[in-house]
Amino acid sequence: MQAASTNGEIVLNSHEITHTAQAWVVTLTASLFFFYTFIQLNLFNAIDVELMQAFHLNAPELGQLSSMFFYANVLFLFPAGILLDRFSTKKILLMSVLLSSVGTLIFGLADNYIVAATGRFLVGTGAAFCFLSCIKIASRWFPPTKMALVTGIIVTMAMLGGLVAQTPLAMLSHLVGWRSAVLMDAGLGAFIFLAILLLVHDYPSHHHDKHIADKAHLQTLGFWKSMGLVMLNPQNWLGGIYTALMNLPVFLLGALWGIHYLMQVHQVSLMQASYATTLFFVGVIFGSPFFGWVSDRMSRRVLPMLLGAVVSLIVMLVLLYVPGLSFATVLLLFFLVGFVTSSQVLSYPTVAEHNPTSLTSTAISIVSTVIMFSGVVFQPLFGWAMQWHWDHTMVDGAPIYTASDMLNAMLMMPIAFVVAFFVALFIKETHGKLQHG
Repeated sequence: MQAASTNGEIVLNSHEITHTAQAWVVTLTASLFFFYTFIQLNLFNAIDVELMQAFHLNAPELGQLSSMFFYANVLFLFPAGILLDRFSTKKILLMSVLLSSVGTLIFGLADNYIVAATGRFLVGTGAAFCFLSCIKIASRWFPPTKMALVTGIIVTMAMLGGLVAQTPLAMLSHLVGWRSAVLMDAGLGAFIFLAILLLVHDYPSHHHDKHIADKAHLQTLGFWKSMGLVMLNPQNWLGGIYTALMNLPVFLLGALWGIHYLMQVHQVSLMQASYATTLFFVGVIFGSPFFGWVSDRMSRRVLPMLLGAVVSLIVMLVLLYVPGLSFATVLLLFFLVGFVTSSQVLSYPTVAEHNPTSLTSTAISIVSTVIMFSGVVFQPLFGWAMQWHWDHTMVDGAPIYTASDMLNAMLMMPIAFVVAFFVALFIKETHGKLQHG
C-alpha cells in the first residue's frame, strides 16, 4: 500500500520495502565504489615519504597534492546530488568508477607534479558521486527505519578501503614500489566497474511507482524551488558541519599524517605505525554499524551524536597528552578514535529525514560538500601547522618534523570535537521518521 503525503509525494509504507538478499547485494555492490574511493583518499598515508621524494615536496605541498581530491569533490558534489536525483544512479556510478580509475592510472604514471595533481583531481571528480549514489540506492531498497544501520554498513565498506590503504598498501608498496602499487589499484577499479554493471539496479520492481512519483514531484517543484528547499534548510548545514568535524581523524590520521605522527612522536617503524592506522579504520568499521544499530533501536539520532563527540574528545586528549603510553595502548587508542568518531554516520539519515525523498541526494550532497571542503582546508592547514616551527632538517630529500611539530598540528582535532558537540545541540531530533509533509 502507499500513502500520499501533503506535499504530493508518494511515500511507501515501511513494510513495502524489505531488506531482502537482493537489496543487500545491490547496495553492497554499489558500495564497492565507496570502498575503492577510500583507497584513493587514504593511500598517501602509506607512501607519503616516497611521494615527497619523487616530486620533491615538503609537508604543505604534499597536503596540497592530496587535497586536489577534495578540490574536485567540493566542485562536483552538489552537481552530483542534483544529477542523481534526476538520472539513472547506475549509469552515473559506472561513469564515476571509470573516471576515478583513469585518474588513478594517470597518477601512477605521473612524472611531475602537474600530471600527478591532474590525476588526483580526476579521482576526486569521480569520487564525488560515490557516497551519494550508495545512499540513493539504499534509500530505494530499504525503509527509513533501517537507514541508520544501512548507512553504517555503507560507511563500513568505505573504511575497509581505508584499511587496505594502510598496512596492506604499505607492504605492497615496499615489495613492488609505489608506482606499481598504484597501477594495481587502478586495475581494481576495472573489476568494480564490471561488478556494478552486472549486479546493481536503480530500484526494486515494486518501487517503480514511487520512482515515477519522485520524478513528477521534482518537475512540479522546478529546479530553483527544489534547490531552495535544500539550501535554506539549516538542518542540512548543521549535519554537514557536525560530520566534517567528527571526520577530521579520517582525513588527518587515516588519509595523510597518521603514520608520520606515530613515527615521529612514538618512535615506531613505518610498518608498526601502519598497524595503528589500520586499527583506526577497524574501529570505524565496527563503530559505524554500531552507532547505526543503536540509533535505530533507540529511535534517536542526536543523543548518540552528542555522546560520540564527548567520548571522542576524551580519547583524543588521552592520546595526545598522557605521557609514557605503551605502543599497545596507542594501538587501542587509535581503534577507539575510529570507533567513537563513527557517530558521524548518523548525520546522513538525519539529513535524509529532514528533506523530501525526491531530494535525498541533493540534500546529502550538502553534507558531503561540507566534509570535503574540510579536507581542502585542514589537510594543508595541518601541514602548515607542522611547518610553523620546523627547523628545515632534510634527509634523503624529505623534510623531517619533530614530535613537537606534530603535536601542535594534532591539537585541531580535540578543538573540532568540542565544536561538533555544540553543533549537534542545534540538530532537531527526527526519531527515525521523515519530517517533511
